[in-house]
Amino acid sequence: MKINVRRACTAVLCGALGVGALAACGGSDGSEASGDGGKTVTLVTHSSFNVSPDVLKEFEKKSGYKVKVLKGGDAGEVVNKAVLSKGNPQGDVLFGVDNTLLSRAVDNDLFTPYEAKGLDQVMPEYRVDEKHHVTPVDSGDICVNYDKKYFADKKLAPPKTLDDLVKPAYKNLLVTEDAATSSPGLGFLLGTAAEYGDKGWQDYWKKLKANGVKVVDGWEQAYNEEFSGSAGGKKAKADRPLVVSYASSPPAEVLYAKPQPKEAPTGVATETCFRQTEFAGLLDGAKNEKGGKALLDFLISKEFQADMPLQMFVNPVREGTQLPELFTEFGVEVENPKTMDPKKITENREDWVKSWQSLVLK
Repeated sequence: MKINVRRACTAVLCGALGVGALAACGGSDGSEASGDGGKTVTLVTHSSFNVSPDVLKEFEKKSGYKVKVLKGGDAGEVVNKAVLSKGNPQGDVLFGVDNTLLSRAVDNDLFTPYEAKGLDQVMPEYRVDEKHHVTPVDSGDICVNYDKKYFADKKLAPPKTLDDLVKPAYKNLLVTEDAATSSPGLGFLLGTAAEYGDKGWQDYWKKLKANGVKVVDGWEQAYNEEFSGSAGGKKAKADRPLVVSYASSPPAEVLYAKPQPKEAPTGVATETCFRQTEFAGLLDGAKNEKGGKALLDFLISKEFQADMPLQMFVNPVREGTQLPELFTEFGVEVENPKTMDPKKITENREDWVKSWQSLVLK
């Protein structure tokens, strides 16, 4: 992610994508998929999706399918669009629906059940869908990241906890994403609900608003344009040294910096984190169902799972997958992330988001 973070790499890889825009990437022979015999299989996903060209080409060679990737903004936007186009989907497989949005997708019958080959190799804690509407692909932690230089220059200790974020010392420093349109924004909201309870989270957000939290549409805007610690933020002269991102964002900052620094320029407030799991599913009405199933198998294959950490900065879910040294050296391990039962998310998400909008956006 999940990076998560996971998503700092998209400043380089996908920075040209506007929020809500659709861009076609990956291999394509220009033909349209038609039935099980189609030569093209289409993956609908968020703008942070990435895979090494060699890994994708090997799948295309073995399967006989060309992969077309449709990227469409944040995961929340992608799921919303999929709901609106239900029964006549833009593609064959949707990747990027996470545990915060899963019930909405399943309740709207977006997916045709399919048990992917290799699912038995996925760690048991991620196999939460017994009916196989979706396949678990990666995990990550949504956390507040901080700009190390800013806090060093100010001789101010960076925040460690959610409680710290409402203190006067951190007034006007945090930028987060809209919980109604962004998966990390929603994850951050759920993290506060897990921390403060069904009613206490509202009081917390009142304090956070009073302390100058800034809300933007999605992750790319928050991280690449508003956050002073990101490569994109430095260019944009952003002035927010705190951002809701991912625990694995720091390794991305190291990987894409020229020259690479010996220490990541950003840090993670590990006591602010919420655990995210991302899934993929075969879209109901897919034109190339056979190709879609092959693509789902590929997403949990050894090759794709090993490729993910330095492509999307997320943690693999396949057992025995070795993490790259850079990912472990510059990333952080979140020992006690906040979590929430999917059933509770289902029961409360819509009401919580509406309450959040009334509290924070008005």
